[in-house]
Amino acid sequence: MLSVLFARPSYVCLIIASLLFALSLTPSMIPRPFVLQGLLSGFALLSGYGFGVLAIAVWKYMELPGLKGKAGHYFHTATAILVACIVITSLYLYSMWQDELRIVLGLPEHRSERILSMALIALGFAASILLLARVFVYFYRQLANKLQRRIPHRIANVLSVTVLLVLVFFFSNTFIIGKLLNVLDHLYAASDALTDTGAERPGQQWQTGSDYSLIEWDTLGRTGQNFVSLGPQKENIAALFPAEESMHPLRVYVGLRSAATVEARAKLALDELKRTGGFARSKLVIATPTGTGWHDPSGVDPFEYLHRGDTAMVTMQYSYLPSWLTLLLDPTRSKVASRALFQEVYQYWTSLPKSSRPQLYIYGLSLGALGAETSFDFSSLLRDPIHGAVLAGTPFPSKFAPELMEQRQAGSPQWQPIIADSSFVRFTSQENATSIPGATWGKVRVVYIQYAADPMVFFSPDLYYKEPDWIKNERGPDISPSLRWYPVITFLQVLFDLPMADRVPKGVAHNYAASSYIDAWIAVSQPANWNKQKTTKLKSYFSGN
Repeated sequence: MLSVLFARPSYVCLIIASLLFALSLTPSMIPRPFVLQGLLSGFALLSGYGFGVLAIAVWKYMELPGLKGKAGHYFHTATAILVACIVITSLYLYSMWQDELRIVLGLPEHRSERILSMALIALGFAASILLLARVFVYFYRQLANKLQRRIPHRIANVLSVTVLLVLVFFFSNTFIIGKLLNVLDHLYAASDALTDTGAERPGQQWQTGSDYSLIEWDTLGRTGQNFVSLGPQKENIAALFPAEESMHPLRVYVGLRSAATVEARAKLALDELKRTGGFARSKLVIATPTGTGWHDPSGVDPFEYLHRGDTAMVTMQYSYLPSWLTLLLDPTRSKVASRALFQEVYQYWTSLPKSSRPQLYIYGLSLGALGAETSFDFSSLLRDPIHGAVLAGTPFPSKFAPELMEQRQAGSPQWQPIIADSSFVRFTSQENATSIPGATWGKVRVVYIQYAADPMVFFSPDLYYKEPDWIKNERGPDISPSLRWYPVITFLQVLFDLPMADRVPKGVAHNYAASSYIDAWIAVSQPANWNKQKTTKLKSYFSGN
């Protein structure tokens, strides 16, 4: 067994592994902390080693001669020197590449990258997985040898692999993944049950969670309590726009524990919206939260300032897990919840006189945008259309956003596409691109906000083998000129960028700035008596908060 576990690695495997390790250190979308970079580079090492094993297997299958004697000795020596040069050079350049990426994104330089720690993590991770793989190979050989005494050897080989894979899947799913998910579930459930400092139970009749509300304060969850109690008040809006009449914005939130089913929560949201007088306001937004039930204040607060509080916003929680985990475990959850809420509100809204009902909008960020864009069908737009939508950072599993980018006008970049005549859908980023010369809006206005360096938007499974347009053609201002597409490696890099997508300053990657939302909301909702001076004032206010 020891001879299998600690067999000397092939020099071919080492060359390919070191090459992929070096490429994994090149710039991608977001600077990574050394631990995450170590894990990424460990995966790159494993991938390279695996390709080496495959290459050797093909070489042997074709019965090609190997290098022996002096030729083999020279090859091994040259390999050792080459591997050392590749690794040392890439580690030397790594810190420079990361700082170059920070400069492009407008982040401060940070020369200390804990290079040695990162390299040790990569090596340790790769060695651990390789050791487990060799354990698998050892037991495979043992089982296959015993089965071959009774059945044909090819059947024995297939059966041995199948049995071991089933056992590995069962063990990992039951004792590792299952336990880990249970721990995460309990942690996030406990976090959702907390109340943040500053979040106090509302006391006014028109506020969700008050004594007058249909929804109990304790069932809102942490993010719901923040949403209904920490938003802008009439006094805040009046202080910024003293010459204009302001109102208290209405916010309705239904927590995951407020009702037993999605349908019941949607019905409760509608009843609470009617109770608070939401349909008497001039603007109504159906908002879908992120996985934890959170709404970014940068996305929702500006809308209320733009319309001086004459607004109502209704939303309901569908999970307390982070978006990436919700997307992994149940990617349809946001869509089901968003559609249920939309149908309840929309059906009631269409029953109201058109002259007196509020204008209706859709909003979502990240996983919320994924749900929001599928909440309505186009037949409803034809029959009795809503007025618009703002969708920020729509994740890569989206059906509509990638199709729109694919169908863009020739000459427009993937990260900021121009769609048809721009009467229905427009895309914008850090710089406002909602005003297109010669284009006229139609009845329904939809604006997608996406930044060129957002991995949540631009990750794709086919990065493994296909160079994307956002690298190949015109690049966004926040994409490093040193970024290159490499098969396998770019896929791994962008995949490992996902956990860091929103762990960056505002206006970078998946952390969308209030200024971008303001541009989008102005284009979609057309606030009354608005001008450029007010836009500048509002952006300045949010940039300081």
